[in-house]
Amino acid sequence: MEMGLIGLGRMGGNMAQRIRRAGHTVIGYDRDPELSDVGSLQELVDRLESPRVVWVMVPAGGPTQSVVDELARLLSPGDTVVDGGNSRWTDDEKHAEQLAAGGVGFVDAGVSGGVWGLQNGYALMVGGDREHVERLHPIFEALKPEGPYGYVHAGKVGAGHFAKMVHNGIEYAMMQAYAEGWELLESVDSVTSVREVFRSWQEGTVIRSWLLDLAVDALDEDEHLEKLRGYAEDSGEGRWTVEAAIDHAVPLPAITASLFARFASRQEDSTQMKMIAALRKQFGGHAVESAD
Repeated sequence: MEMGLIGLGRMGGNMAQRIRRAGHTVIGYDRDPELSDVGSLQELVDRLESPRVVWVMVPAGGPTQSVVDELARLLSPGDTVVDGGNSRWTDDEKHAEQLAAGGVGFVDAGVSGGVWGLQNGYALMVGGDREHVERLHPIFEALKPEGPYGYVHAGKVGAGHFAKMVHNGIEYAMMQAYAEGWELLESVDSVTSVREVFRSWQEGTVIRSWLLDLAVDALDEDEHLEKLRGYAEDSGEGRWTVEAAIDHAVPLPAITASLFARFASRQEDSTQMKMIAALRKQFGGHAVESAD
């Protein structure tokens, strides 16, 4: 099968390699000419045989919208666009409607696998009309891990990115739980090797997981994580998960708390804790620390 792939960064570039290894043809376009097979989106479209498949792997929001706008102008009826980035599911609905006006199909694909996807395969959560999704099965089969799992047609347009968003929300909460347990273990004198405790959990326990394996890898590199600053960004999908929970009146206390914990990590001096300290002094006479 032949396809175009827009965005050949760390994720997109590895995906292109995996697809090619499965025997398919990938013509890639990237703003970095050293990575790109063609000089423009126009050239990419011209190189592909109809009906075309173009997979988009660029940042969500404005960059994705810009690419969709140009593809809507360049593509022909019967072509299909796949958004494999981390777009918000509500944007998928707009993109599908925009492309459908020109007879172009749209599929949203939530992709999980990170830097290990080239080696291990990518989990794929896909949304879109069945006719468009089925056309892409050879590509999905090339990207997914070996075995029966790792790919799902989750539902209508937007379902793929919605499922990936929830996946990332769960990931936030799982990482937060490991982090809290690690900090508590580190805080007591009786536990002399927190790293080995984590390592012992890798077999036979109910909390074993790939994230736990990665935590052990990190502790092998830096046993007490002394080289790191306690700061964590968020991709935006955690926020979208919490917003969707509010819209649907679904309680998500663990995921919401894990998102707020990331916000707290960015504060060198917590403004909220100033009020807490002031109130504790007022009602209980508790000691406070000066700003100096």
